[in-house]
Amino acid sequence: MGFKPATHPGVDRYTKAVLTVIAILLAAIAFQPALFPTPASAQQGYPYLYVEPGIVNLRKPDGTRQVRGKVVIDMRNGDIWGFPTDAPVPYPIDMTKTDPPVSAPIYLGRFDFSMIPR
Repeated sequence: MGFKPATHPGVDRYTKAVLTVIAILLAAIAFQPALFPTPASAQQGYPYLYVEPGIVNLRKPDGTRQVRGKVVIDMRNGDIWGFPTDAPVPYPIDMTKTDPPVSAPIYLGRFDFSMIPR
């Protein structure tokens, strides 16, 4: 004859109810990404900047400087900026120094996005 602990009839029913609720909540957490996926974004820090592909000749509006570089458009206000690279490559290069150079932007103009009909 084995020892059988005394139990209340409601304890077993309560335990099954609690475990069922836990299982349902865990299933809801597990299936949430499939039902409501998070959109992916390639540009986390500056999603409002558009970097034009390729290298172009940049000319300051006053005509004092002409260099090769990258064009960046601020999509919030239409401002166009040129970042000189001083070479036909997509990043700034200075062969005379060992430290990486920093390219200061040149203001090139503005696209007036407000004039586009909706």
